[in-house]
Amino acid sequence: MALEAPDRPGPFRVEDLARRADVSVDTIRFYQKRKLLPPPTREGRVAWYGAAHLERLRRIRDLRAEGLTLALIGRMLDGAIDPTDVPLAAAVATAERSDELRAEEFLTLDELATRAGVPRPLLEAVAREHLLVPRTHDGEARYTSADVAVVQQGLRLLEQGLPLPELLALAREHHETTRAVAEHAVSLFDAYVREPLRASDLDDEAKAERLVEAFRTLLPAVTTLVAHHFRRVLLDVAQEHLESVGATAEIEAATAESARRLDAGWPS
Repeated sequence: MALEAPDRPGPFRVEDLARRADVSVDTIRFYQKRKLLPPPTREGRVAWYGAAHLERLRRIRDLRAEGLTLALIGRMLDGAIDPTDVPLAAAVATAERSDELRAEEFLTLDELATRAGVPRPLLEAVAREHLLVPRTHDGEARYTSADVAVVQQGLRLLEQGLPLPELLALAREHHETTRAVAEHAVSLFDAYVREPLRASDLDDEAKAERLVEAFRTLLPAVTTLVAHHFRRVLLDVAQEHLESVGATAEIEAATAESARRLDAGWPS
């Protein structure tokens, strides 16, 4: 019996389509439910798929490999996102990957609790106050090793005697303020970088490359500036407070520590 050509245009039954696209039948049906994949042609009770379905599945697979969410992929496939923004969206989705581009390990909340040694109910409370912000992976909220480190730092605050309700209130206030600043930063990027590039005479490929380059330059720059400014302000406020209420020994110790930490990162 002759082997079937691997890229024949179809029609395919769903099992055949799944095998050619290297996905499960359940995945195909899930994509149809999410309207990422057009419905098949039906002959009675038999569903038939064609080359367009196979190509779309391969495109979804490639975009998923770039870290994009299904919601964003759906907008891309439907043409709701400008082609020049596709590489930028991929850069945003993968911004938290390590310098070595290693595969990130994604954790459920239960796995995060186990790794950090913290009860799940406590993490749920922290997440509700947005102190923990999950990433979307395979359509689900997931955490990473960086979140384990954040939780462990939070435990240090509790160990020093800071009450949990007060910390959660502070986290809520910080989240609201930080989100407002982030939204302003994104609007500035859109107005002064993205829109001028899209209006330029460059071809789409060059526009996309420039957008990604600008994002990869600005993200670490803004992150560094915000972290540096917060560290300086926190040290200044602490110093001012101790000078108004602290004893001489406290002030001297705080001044020495402030000078030592002024241009250094936080302790590990």
